[in-house]
Amino acid sequence: MELPRKFCDEMKRILGDEYGDYLASMNEKRKSGLRVNTAKISVEEFEKICPFEITRIPYIENGFFYDEAANPSKHPYYFAGLYYLQDPSAMTPASRLPVEKGDVVLDLCAAPGGKATELAARLDGTGLLIANDVSGKRAKALLKNIELFGVENSFIVTEYPAKLKQYFTGFFDKILIDAPCSGEGMFRKDPSMIRAWERHGPEFYSGLQREIAEQALPMLREGGMLLYSTCTFSPLENEGTVEYILSIDENLRLVNMEGYTGFARGEPGLIGSGNRELEKCVRIFPHRMEGEGHFLALFQNGDGAAAAGKPLYQERGGLKGEEKCLFDLFAENLYRHFEPNRIESRNGMIYYMPEKMPQIRGLRFLRSGLFLGEVKKKRFEPSQSLAMALKAEDYRQAITFSAEDERVFRYLKGETLSLGEEDVPEGAGEKNGYILVCVDGFPLGWGKRSGFTLKNKYHAGWRLM
Repeated sequence: MELPRKFCDEMKRILGDEYGDYLASMNEKRKSGLRVNTAKISVEEFEKICPFEITRIPYIENGFFYDEAANPSKHPYYFAGLYYLQDPSAMTPASRLPVEKGDVVLDLCAAPGGKATELAARLDGTGLLIANDVSGKRAKALLKNIELFGVENSFIVTEYPAKLKQYFTGFFDKILIDAPCSGEGMFRKDPSMIRAWERHGPEFYSGLQREIAEQALPMLREGGMLLYSTCTFSPLENEGTVEYILSIDENLRLVNMEGYTGFARGEPGLIGSGNRELEKCVRIFPHRMEGEGHFLALFQNGDGAAAAGKPLYQERGGLKGEEKCLFDLFAENLYRHFEPNRIESRNGMIYYMPEKMPQIRGLRFLRSGLFLGEVKKKRFEPSQSLAMALKAEDYRQAITFSAEDERVFRYLKGETLSLGEEDVPEGAGEKNGYILVCVDGFPLGWGKRSGFTLKNKYHAGWRLM
């Protein structure tokens, strides 16, 4: 791999005697990783059922290395939202931001959702996750991953940080800024990043990072925590941006993160600084660890524990009229309880809103809450996102296939299925209607039963090609 001379000179300055080891690592095969969705399955249970060989990532509690030959993106468990495929080092930011149940969390640069889905899993249906990406196209990929993971307490926004600041001053318990960067740490994974680096290097991105941080900090409540991360080695974008963030607000301080033997500490001397606090940052090098390049810094906004929440929360009145009747008729098969006052309708589209949903009028967004389904032609059609948010035991008419059953793959391709008597849910008898289709007990989507035929209702945009 041919690296730019200017980049190589800077890496020699950063690494010193380790520079040769770094160059050697660039020609080694990179490790691939997956992260278990602990909102759907425990790490221990996943290890028992995983159909391909995996080994633990020592610095990520729910992360595993896997052999790319296993092709896990084609396995039914991937379509059930049991795991997310992610570079091992890229798992560190969400793992080191100490999210707790009930928190109000912002992922400011969230697409395609690798970190947002982990933050959501840690919330486990409580609190609120606002996941933002200014690119509408990228935000669509983010939304799909949020839905795949069964997240119901999210708000997917496509706004510039300055606009969000107008709505959410002092609002968030935790903020993650996985900032746009020059991508030096991804050169081995994606060599095309080298050409991008030559067009827009550290000088360009450091200015962007500082602008984003300036808009994000006012949204952090007193006592709240913010994690800044990049996938680059550049001191200008890393220690330089961190020192700039510290200069914005005297209440901010850096805090230590959970360590690992392969982590390298921050180096204030690389930016000509004498601030030893910068050593609390973490830099990940591919020659020291099995992963690509990354950088992390964790801030706390003072020591207080002031309550979050400047914005007013939405008032909701629940469903009325025909929409309520049609949803209630469908919900007769649901064992999962949805609080009536959190259900709302917009043009026949029915949503289950997060408990802590703020006023959002004037914001551009793709999704608020969990999309339950749509009322049309005097019937209720349940959504793909509802299926992913349920457990098999949450729905009366559920059918589960083994991961080895060829009908699972036919279902994921959108085909109509034939059922045997042994497949019909117990107690269903001759009753037709919506069936929750599962693989080994984990929901994949909907089908509509007519006798022993199952019409496919799997989301057309998600189908296995």
